[in-house]
Parts: sequence; C-alpha cells; structure tokens
Amino acid sequence: MWDIIVNGDLEDKATPSGEQSSPPVPKTAKQWATKRNQERIKSILLLAIPDEYLLKFHNVHDAKSLWAAIKSRFGAYVSKEDINHKFLRSLPPSWSQITLIMRNKADIDEVDIDDLYNNLMVYEDELKRSSGFVV
Repeated sequence: MWDIIVNGDLEDKATPSGEQSSPPVPKTAKQWATKRNQERIKSILLLAIPDEYLLKFHNVHDAKSLWAAIKSRFGAYVSKEDINHKFLRSLPPSWSQITLIMRNKADIDEVDIDDLYNNLMVYEDELKRSSGFVV
C-alpha cells in the first residue's frame, strides 16, 4: 500500500492544462482493486488528520496527492532521537539490557538509525561469543 502513496496510480490523471482531474471510472478487475486500495489508503490518511483540518483536504482525489498535501501542511520531520527510541522500544524483551544501555547514551539523538542497528548487531555478536547468549 505504501507503493500507492509514494508512486500513485500508474495512469496519469492530469489534464492538458496541468490540473488534477477526477479519477476515471474503473473498467477492469485490476482497476477496481486499485481504486479500492486508493480509497482505503486515503481513508487511513484522513483518519490521521485532526478534525479541524479535514475540510482543507476534501478535494484531494488520490492517496499520493493527499500524502503530499499532509506533508506540506504538517511537515513530516521526525527527529533521529524519536526514531531511535521508537526502534529500541520495538525490540523484544530479551534485548532490554542492551536497549537500556543504548537509550542512556548521550549521543542517542545524533546517531543515525543504521549506525544504531549496526551497534546492536555488534553487541549481539559479542554476547553470543562471550556467554552463549541467544537473542
């Protein structure tokens, strides 16, 4: 479904003047499935918008355009610190000691998610070698 948000429909819905037109009526089973997925994704995105802003997004016809409008209106920046903490919280309980150490590091807000992941893999390898610990 994320592909539909990022890539939109395969069909170009822009008119010659460059304006967005309403989607055509589906004719094949594949087109119906795409339309259903578009509507489902659009509904999910609309649920994330606070009620007082919903009218501003009413005229958006597809999920890709809606996502772009949401990003431009609300921004889509998430700090590295938030990403890292969410990632650490998502790990299974067997990682609790390691995640506690990582969360208390002073530079957690500056570490890239890839570096954090690589650091966790190094800890895992060291633990496996030293104690036979299985994560």
